[in-house]
Amino acid sequence: MIREAGTIAGFTGAGISTESGVPDFRSADSPWMQNKPIPFQLFLRSAEARREAWRRKFTMDDLYRHAAPTRGHLGIAALVAAGKMPAVITQNIDNLHQASGLSDKQVIELHGNGTYATCLACGRRHELAEIRTRFEASGEPPTCEACGGIVKSATISFGQTMPEGRLRAALELALASDLFLVLGSSLVVYPAATLPSLAKENGARLVIINREPTPLDEHADIVIAGEIGPILSRIANDL
Repeated sequence: MIREAGTIAGFTGAGISTESGVPDFRSADSPWMQNKPIPFQLFLRSAEARREAWRRKFTMDDLYRHAAPTRGHLGIAALVAAGKMPAVITQNIDNLHQASGLSDKQVIELHGNGTYATCLACGRRHELAEIRTRFEASGEPPTCEACGGIVKSATISFGQTMPEGRLRAALELALASDLFLVLGSSLVVYPAATLPSLAKENGARLVIINREPTPLDEHADIVIAGEIGPILSRIANDL
């Protein structure tokens, strides 16, 4: 099916990165449960909430700072290099698709990127190493050196609007595909989880590779319950 596909839309979730040591969000023992992201509106309202958000951010960063692309990420990169997949849509914020060799244009990050920060007022990019040095020295949440605005990790928090351009790009790829390939996503986070259904309704075949069942399994053409890395490695070797 992969070989015959003209345009593949890849869609990745946390399951593709767990092999790297990046924790998924919903497991009962996940460190995300002890360091939950601060809701966006609370982050805006409260300096104390921003201070706590940055503390939790750096705690989580320390847990997977040495994470490297998995066999799954490399398999995706091989599909892109082979011209099968124009870009990968991801719910992840770990930058591992880029680390596997993909350009920013080949990665549609629906939930942002946790490897840098931006000013919510002027959009200026801020590097985390500098922010951390300032934060640990002062204990105060960072503000933008250019305009004084609130600085936040470049991720989409609960309650924060998803960037329209990214969602539109993801939708366009889904509708252009004849194969929609889900890798390691529970398919319960919306609006991202609507994309496989829309692709399927538009005539694409739907393949889901995930360790646990998803709400769309009964609508998929193929469901594979297993580890993503070995499966994608075999697919990439067959190209």
